[in-house]
Amino acid sequence: MTTAPTSTVRWDAVSAPHGTAALRHTHWLDATPRAVDGAPGEWWAEDGRVHGRGLPETGTVDLEPFTGVREADLLLKAFARTGSLALRVYDPENPDRLALRGIEAYPRDDAWAIAGRFVAAEDGAQETILSVDGHERTVAATGSIELTVAGEPVHLTVSADGEGFSAVIADASAADGAYRFRFLPIAAPTVDGAVTVDFNDAYLPPCAFSDQYVCPLPPPENRLAAAVTAGEKRAIRD
Repeated sequence: MTTAPTSTVRWDAVSAPHGTAALRHTHWLDATPRAVDGAPGEWWAEDGRVHGRGLPETGTVDLEPFTGVREADLLLKAFARTGSLALRVYDPENPDRLALRGIEAYPRDDAWAIAGRFVAAEDGAQETILSVDGHERTVAATGSIELTVAGEPVHLTVSADGEGFSAVIADASAADGAYRFRFLPIAAPTVDGAVTVDFNDAYLPPCAFSDQYVCPLPPPENRLAAAVTAGEKRAIRD
């Protein structure tokens, strides 16, 4: 094992003062202004934006989804999900961030780069995505990748992600201390559908670093019976 992340860029994105591990609060808002834990002023949602007032340094703010403002040492960002709005508070003093020491990863093993074939979903097909907080949303289905993992046939449900795909996977490595699920980027297939699924690229979801994220869970077909000993394994904390 190694405690080194896949790259310095990855580690910086997780551990920076306002990085992934700094998320201390996610406050879902309605149209009534109210005080929230961890942030100054009062906050509410209206007209598709997050509004704040009474901030000591910035006074009044009006944030579109996924934009933010600095207030003292905090980063305050608007977050949106299926019509609902939230305020996210990134705090360098978040205990989850201060305790973080590294990311444990499996040594690269080319045997985990497995050939497969992409099968597009039928026109109009939909799928339901369940998040860690119990929220469900229905989206257009992308398709699946057929491959064999540890001798067993697998139909891995994927989502479109840029020019390629992404998948949320779980596997038996959780019994050995790995985080309960991981994200997996997958390069685009060739014109005939051939694709390589490289499990060495599997990485920890944001909710492995803070319980304030609302990550999607793996669908049943993406819960593999084998232990996938490739990619990132777990966050290391004091």
